[in-house]
Amino acid sequence: MTSETTKTWLITGCSSGLGRALAEHALERGDRVAVTARNREAVEEFATRYGDRALPLELDVTDPGSVTAAVRACEEGFGRVDVLVNNAGYGYLAAVEEGEDAEIRALFDTNVHGVVAMLKAVLPGMRARRSGRIVNVSSFGGLAAFAATGYYHATKFALEGLSESLAAEVAPLGIAVTIVEPGGLRTRWAGSSMRRSPVRMDDYEQTAGKRRDSTLAVSGRQPGDPVRAAAAIATVVDADAPPLRLLLGSDALAGARNRLDRLRTEIDANEPLTRSADLEGA
Repeated sequence: MTSETTKTWLITGCSSGLGRALAEHALERGDRVAVTARNREAVEEFATRYGDRALPLELDVTDPGSVTAAVRACEEGFGRVDVLVNNAGYGYLAAVEEGEDAEIRALFDTNVHGVVAMLKAVLPGMRARRSGRIVNVSSFGGLAAFAATGYYHATKFALEGLSESLAAEVAPLGIAVTIVEPGGLRTRWAGSSMRRSPVRMDDYEQTAGKRRDSTLAVSGRQPGDPVRAAAAIATVVDADAPPLRLLLGSDALAGARNRLDRLRTEIDANEPLTRSADLEGA
């Protein structure tokens, strides 16, 4: 797959933020895009602006019937899916003990199970063509975890592991997988898209409570630009050998390097104890 080839994209979660920016970028450069959102009206303008190269579709990744219908519509309308971008997702603020069971399940249904549903719907076509690109939008929060966003991190850690295994499985079939790990992009993630538990326990106010407040306060002031992030993703999609991981933003880069340093320090500090678990002479 070369940069000169016109591509067909299917992008989830295009009503705002990174998904919307990525759909616009792909269309502006002449590609075809199935632009999806839970509410089709939120993406209908793409057809007005870009004509038949844009296919607005209603898609709820937590609804198997909706997933099947959207993928079928894209394949029937455009003939194939060259690039699947699993972008739909959201955050949830709560200390682990404060989390609500129904909200936790809903979060995993969108951020993890929804990705699985999309993969299973799109992969048969990619396997048949022995070609494809899969972009799973994770987060710097898929590499490191903080107070108040434990359940969000859990979904992104799950996505990272799933993506690594998938990459190994599909590489011989001509399909490449990239995990995108943005830092703070100036989107609605920390604003209107953020869900939060109504439960706030006094014992967690100095940890999860403080970070809840600071996370919401950063909305609209994040350093990352979703338009530039979209361009970076498109560059990776065009690459002959795309990376397994792509950090986006200087904050994500600094955080990842700090995480690696701390991990190596802890591993090295406990090396004798780690080795003590081996069988004698092994």
